[in-house]
Amino acid sequence: MSRIGVWNTAFLGDAVLTLPLLRTLRANYPDAELHFWVRRGVGGLFAAQPELSGVHEFDKRGGESSVMAAARVGRQLARDHHSLWISAHTSLRSACIARWTSAKVRIGYDAPWFNSWFYTHTVPRRFDELDEIERLLQLVRPLNLPQILDWPELVLPEPAREQAAAFRAAHVAPGAPLLGVHPGSVWATKRWPAEYFAEVVRRAAAAGARIVLFAGPGEEAVAREVAERSGTLGTPALIDLSGALSLVDLAAHLAVLDCYLSNDSGPMHIAWAQRTPVTAIFGPTVRRHGFYPRGPRATVLETSLDCRPCGLHGPQQCPLGHHRCMRDITPDTVWQDVSVKLFG
Repeated sequence: MSRIGVWNTAFLGDAVLTLPLLRTLRANYPDAELHFWVRRGVGGLFAAQPELSGVHEFDKRGGESSVMAAARVGRQLARDHHSLWISAHTSLRSACIARWTSAKVRIGYDAPWFNSWFYTHTVPRRFDELDEIERLLQLVRPLNLPQILDWPELVLPEPAREQAAAFRAAHVAPGAPLLGVHPGSVWATKRWPAEYFAEVVRRAAAAGARIVLFAGPGEEAVAREVAERSGTLGTPALIDLSGALSLVDLAAHLAVLDCYLSNDSGPMHIAWAQRTPVTAIFGPTVRRHGFYPRGPRATVLETSLDCRPCGLHGPQQCPLGHHRCMRDITPDTVWQDVSVKLFG
């Protein structure tokens, strides 16, 4: 294999979960060029990955969303002469782009049904049997590779890591714990109530922890609500970084935490991939779907309800109007897990 392309233009967390597939390809084809295609805005996170020869962004919601634009991308890829093309995305557009690459070996999932028209090899995704990392690793089965690696091992630029280490040294006394709190989510039903987050922040501050508050674009209002309700706004206990960090800098700051409290989100995957202790709250989504934080220091908190899950991502409003999947997970329950990670 001289040039390999891997296509996964799904969400941020999905791209992080693709890293074991990329590591596996690099381990088995050390001399090949390995290129990773992700959705627009995500590429910078992977710029320092040693496995990759290049990271490319695809604007699936904007200028490249049309069939004609996708065809142009496909024709460009054909000129790059890929030996192997692997697509982890299941849309018709992704299948067409795979075919347009003219790669001799093209691997995708066997569903939807039309994928057999576009790929030279298809594999079952086995959604109800495997976790997402293992589902992605299914895509190399036709290659009969001897070495399979199953941990993401996210690598960040050294300046970002140094900046995050300096941040911790400047704001946290030696021996004191640092809790990261990220109350936002693109999907409203994935958000644990702001007043619940606030109660955990209040308890952490009272116990002597420092708390850093994170929020992505558009999440600043809920972050401020958490800060105000907790009574820590403007105090030394709380460091508000909501909306202040790039994706790469956020990733580096997540690596220096003693615990990261989060909804089911893309940054949650960035945190556990770096072996940061994670307390994740799952409401409309469920652990058994396979998109969850892994490792001995990661905890998924969820409650048993007949209405769960109500979707793969979670809707914007609770279909039954009660949002019990989140409201029944109490601050007492969450603090019990977070306090152990912070204080032992």
